[in-house]
Amino acid sequence: MDNAKAILYALLAAAFYAINVPLSKLLLNHVEPTTMAALLYLGAGIGIGIMSLGSCQHGEKLSKKDLPFVIGMIVLDISAPIFLMLGISFGSSSNASLLGNFEIVATTVIALFLFKETVTKRLWGAIVLITASSILLSFEGTESLTFSLGSLYVLLAAACWGLENNCTRTISSKSTYEIVMMKGICCGLGSLLIALIMGEQIPKLQYVVLALILGYVAYGLSIFLYVRAQRVLGAAKTSAYYAIAPFIGAFLSFIILHEKLTEVYLLALTIMLAGTALVVVDTMIRKHAHAHQHTFIHTHNGSTHSHTITHQHSHSHLITEGTHRHHHSQQELEQAVKS
Repeated sequence: MDNAKAILYALLAAAFYAINVPLSKLLLNHVEPTTMAALLYLGAGIGIGIMSLGSCQHGEKLSKKDLPFVIGMIVLDISAPIFLMLGISFGSSSNASLLGNFEIVATTVIALFLFKETVTKRLWGAIVLITASSILLSFEGTESLTFSLGSLYVLLAAACWGLENNCTRTISSKSTYEIVMMKGICCGLGSLLIALIMGEQIPKLQYVVLALILGYVAYGLSIFLYVRAQRVLGAAKTSAYYAIAPFIGAFLSFIILHEKLTEVYLLALTIMLAGTALVVVDTMIRKHAHAHQHTFIHTHNGSTHSHTITHQHSHSHLITEGTHRHHHSQQELEQAVKS
């Protein structure tokens, strides 16, 4: 798969997931939250399972050493959509869509403290902006300063998915079909069991079917395309393209649900856009150090000599494929000759 196709996959993954929030909001009028979360994941698992029947390239299977990460992935994936459905049912769809970007913060902070990953100044700036926007979206008004219960649930969902991202990344090289099917079936059945224990009612058949179809597209296809894009683009670039999902979701909320644009929302949107832009820039700009050998030829006392310079240096630029050249001063060349 070439780079352009991988980018298309990442953008489609974002677009497919974006339809989840506004359409789930509509279905929540007929399906209770935990049952809704169960049906979404079951739709993903069943749909990708059917797709796998026609594929001969399944990739490496999961092994016993992957078990702790698989269990963590499943438990967190059961919790996150339940929190999200509760958040959507209590709050607005547009707020829930934008608050989904808090997942970037959760993923980064967890990666920093648990996996000791390096966090750049740009990413810290993005974390501050996205957190500030999340705080604005989470309060119901400046007069009462009441914290929105719906926003709290969405933030909990984002935190769960942030931790789940760090679990899933360790097994992302394994079979895409197996990962998505396991997520879908196990998380769906787990959520359904919780729904039944809570006494939720099974919805009418037409709403079950609609929720399963939505789950297949918004969860199944989205995760599948995301993992496939990640193999070519890498995790950082893929997440940068995927960051457009909350903004697509917020836009669809205004189109489909006719939600109003408030001044606080527009301010939070502006701050969130700035934070997301920093995430995109941070993933596209890398500092990488590597060794170079440069061989040059010079004439000295009528004889021709060949010398090699080996050195380490870093670049901070947009990553591109292909070759590049470096200029060295006369002093560097003379130093190499002397050595």
